[in-house]
Amino acid sequence: MEKVGAVLVVGAGIGGSQTALDLGDAGFKVYLVESTTSIGGVMAQLDKTFPTNDCAMCIVSPKLVETGRHHNIDLSINCKILDVTGEAGNFTVKVLKKTLYVNMDKCTGCGVCGRACPVEAIDVFNEKLSKFAATAVKYPQAVPLVYAINKDYCIGCGICKGVCKANAVEYDLEDEIIELKVGGIVLSPGYDEYIPPEGNLY
Repeated sequence: MEKVGAVLVVGAGIGGSQTALDLGDAGFKVYLVESTTSIGGVMAQLDKTFPTNDCAMCIVSPKLVETGRHHNIDLSINCKILDVTGEAGNFTVKVLKKTLYVNMDKCTGCGVCGRACPVEAIDVFNEKLSKFAATAVKYPQAVPLVYAINKDYCIGCGICKGVCKANAVEYDLEDEIIELKVGGIVLSPGYDEYIPPEGNLY
């Protein structure tokens, strides 16, 4: 069996991003795959962190930027793992890259499309405390800073395409399936807040 000197990291929260940085600094080729439209995970949602009461974004932002720019890290967002075959040292992984309907190479992150979008939806990332447009980024310091069109809310009015000076909005972009050859896989899927059932005394 031929061993592959690349690593797949699934999940780009603070744990996955730090893992990717450590592996990348050690000289490994790293494929960092994230299911949402930006990296940072729950840490990017926090205001302060225990026990030092430090600003969460002050801690995580430099790491996220470094992750996005690292020469050994290939970052893919809005993805889903479809299949894993092989064995330790030689895996083949099928990944579904769901389209953002925005060309990542052209988008400058200026935000004009988001401000022009007439749709308002509840911002789940911000714990439903605010609203966001159908064309948006997850949060202002998002990495990568690329806008995405949420087809669950988009009404197809075409305003975002009309105001985009970079011509980055492309409604005909389609999902893509890619195959990755890696020697190891690190799972860092993150977590959701546990809400105990009503009536649970313990």
